[in-house]
Order: sequence, then structure tokens, then C-alpha cells
Amino acid sequence: MAFDDQINEFFAPISKAVSDVIFYKVPIQVSGETFDLALILIWLAAASIFLTFYFGFINIRFFKHSIDILRGKGAFNTDKQEGQLNSFQALATSLSGTVGLGNIGGVAVAVSTGGPGAVFWMAMMGLFGMSAKFAEATLGVKYRVHPDKERPDIISGGPMYYIKAAFEKRNMSLIGSVLAAVFAICCIGGAIGAGNMFQANQATQQLINVTGGEGSYFADKSWIIGIILAILVGAVIIGGLKTIAAVASKIVPMMGLLYLVAGLIVIILNIHNLIPSVIIIFQMALTPEAGFGAILGALLIGVQRAAFSNEAGIGSAAIVHATARTNEPVTQGFVGMLGPFIDTIVICMVTALVIVITGVYDGSAGMEGVSLTSRAFESSISWFPYVLAITVFLFAYSTMIAWFYYGLKCLTYLTGEKPAVEMAYKVFFCLCVVVGASSALENIIGFSDAILFAMAIPNVIALYMLAPELKKDLKDYVQKLERK
Repeated sequence: MAFDDQINEFFAPISKAVSDVIFYKVPIQVSGETFDLALILIWLAAASIFLTFYFGFINIRFFKHSIDILRGKGAFNTDKQEGQLNSFQALATSLSGTVGLGNIGGVAVAVSTGGPGAVFWMAMMGLFGMSAKFAEATLGVKYRVHPDKERPDIISGGPMYYIKAAFEKRNMSLIGSVLAAVFAICCIGGAIGAGNMFQANQATQQLINVTGGEGSYFADKSWIIGIILAILVGAVIIGGLKTIAAVASKIVPMMGLLYLVAGLIVIILNIHNLIPSVIIIFQMALTPEAGFGAILGALLIGVQRAAFSNEAGIGSAAIVHATARTNEPVTQGFVGMLGPFIDTIVICMVTALVIVITGVYDGSAGMEGVSLTSRAFESSISWFPYVLAITVFLFAYSTMIAWFYYGLKCLTYLTGEKPAVEMAYKVFFCLCVVVGASSALENIIGFSDAILFAMAIPNVIALYMLAPELKKDLKDYVQKLERK
């Protein structure tokens, strides 16, 4: 049995078991059709929608203000304030963790399984998700700590800290400690699954696609690509947060621009299909002609893939936003809420339009990831899959280095700041890159989704508990602005 097949045989039952637990489903009937509704999706969507209304549509009212803060001009210059990264570096590192293959392979999965209508619901969840990301980033800064007295420049923050604080305020310290530990454990798993193996898997698949598909030299030797990726990841993560942020702040703008330009070229070449494609997306998402079953299916798939892409409500981005240089937590919250807009409303929508406008989704064989997106690009310009391969690699690479940091901070939360533990985790993380490159998509996506979504359970509880406190902080901040 080939090495790749051995990995798949070992990993498949683990993936299914984890997925079945997290995505506990309740069957519901709509227009004679039965759908399995995953409760975790309601949990995530409800939190984002609630926070949007609770904060008075902060995602729209303060959109321009968030850009002003990100630019760091005048009163918003925080270079001399406490923290490790400036606002742009924190956002870039956060985006390097979310602007990954969920934006390319994940959107393709949404369209191939939920139809074009799923695209609309992805965009809607991206819009609502901005409010959840605002709350997470703000709380990440507010409850950050200096865990190592011998290294006061090191900052740690994220949901594990504000989850614990939320319960301590209500004299339930034990429950808070348990839920914070649960989040940390799930985040470590998410770093290995969604932030590592899924990225390595799809980057490998695209390289195989552009080098001959099933006839490629790497078709049954994908572990070779995994080793190369592991070496490149190891070269960056050994330098710690500042090296990760420095690389992310350069890669993210470059890869985003490259992908958007390539996508827009495909859209322009198929401009005659643009209006019909937009109409199809709205029809499949909203109109009775599509059938209520189709609408519900699109909604469920769209919500799931949007959450996987921008991670709003998951809590991961708060870990890096906590390190931002600022003395005012709310300002970083505004910067953080730009993440879902860039990730889901801009980049994911370009991917979706490329797939729908070229028509390659019609007749696709079941669940497809980056292969479907690659065919969409190739249908317009034969050599575009090579451009996509470069972009896929950059997306995957940036995501892996960001998620390494998330997993590391959660591990050190559980074990303390220990160099030996950090080194062991670096080695293990790089080994998992090789495993991800050699595994089947259905196994990777099931495990990745499940462990990633599990983080939302304790995180969203804390967001609800701390929402009144956060609303007061926002009110105080607005009053300060008005006095200036």
C-alpha cells in the first residue's frame, strides 16, 4: 500500500468521528425535503447577527473610521504605545490566517455542494461577521497579559484569556478555566487541521493539477511537496511572532493583489455572463423558483464555508490582534472588523464570480475544492492555472505560519512559556504539513471544519457575557471622539 493510502486509511475514521460530534445535526423538513441542520451553524450565525444589531450596525457605521485607524495617521498613530505589532501588521497576520485556501478551495466547495446561491449567504455572513470580529479583537487587547516576567516584551491574549475573565466576573472561575482550556485545545487542533493540513492539501493538489494531473510525477508522491512546504514553513516560524508578522505584512498584500487581478481578468473576459451570473446567484439564494430546499441548502453551505473562511465567532484572530500597539482596545476592534470584509466580501466573491461566470460548476462531480477553481481560470486563459498555483501556494503558506502562532500561544497558555515545548510544537507542526499534503480532501475538510468550529462554543459564550461591557467601552470611545 502506498504511503498516501496508508495516511488516508488511518485518518478517515478519526476525521469522521470528530466531525460527527461537532456537527451534531437535527433533521428538518422543508417543502417535503429533509435537511440535516448542524446546530453549530445556528450558534455562529446567531452570535454574528446579534452583535451586529446590539452594537447598532457598527460594521457599517464605523467602516470608514476603521480604515482611518488602519492608516495610522495623526491621532491614530500608535507606534509608541504598548504592544508588539502595529495595527497593519496585526491585521495582515490575522488576514494571513483567514485569507487562505478557504477563499479558493472553500468557495469552490460551497458552489459545488450548495450551488451558486451559497455565494450570497457567504457574503451576508461576511457582513455580519464583521461585528463578531470587532468584539473578539477588542476583547483580545483588553484582556491581554505579559505571561513571562523575564520577557516583558512578550504579550499573550485571545479568547482563552477573556473567556476565563468573563466567568471570573461572575464568580465562576472553575467553569471559566475549563472552557478557556477547551478553547485552547480546540485551537491547537484547528491550527493542525484547518490552518495546516487543509492548506497543505490544497496547495499540493493545485501543483499536481498544473504538472499533469493524474499523470504528474507528484500524483502518488505528494509527500515530497509536503516536505518542501514543511521546510519553508519551518524557516519562518523559527523566528517567532515578529518574523511571522514581517513575512505576512509583505505576502498578504502581494498575494491578494495578484489573485484579485487574475480573477478580474477572467471576469472581464466573460463580462457578457456577469449579469446572468449575478441573477443566478440571487435566484438560487432567495427566490421561490429555486425551491425552498435549494434555498435552505445554499444557506447552510454558505454559512459554513463563510465561517471557515473568515473565522468570525471562532476567536482565532483575537490572538494576534491582542499584540497590537494600542492603549485603546476599541481601536484594534475596528481594525479587526475589516478582516471579514476583505476576506469574504471581496476575495471570496471574486472566486465565486469566476466559478459561476465561467459555468464550470454546472455538472461538477460532487464536492470539489481548488480543482474546480483551477478549471474556471483555465477556461478563460490556458496558462492561468499556473498563476493560480502561485497564489494558492502563497495563500497556503501565509495561513500556515499564522496558524502556527495561534496554536503556539494556546499551547503555552496550557503549559507555560517553555522553550522545549515551543520547539517540540514547531517540529510536530512541520510534520503535519507532510501528512496534510498526502491526505484526501474529504478527510481533511471534515476534520478541519469540526475542530475549527468547536472553538466557537466557548468563544461565543464569552462574547455574549462580555457584550454589555463591550458596549459601554464603545460608548465611552465614541464620546471621546466627539470631544476631539
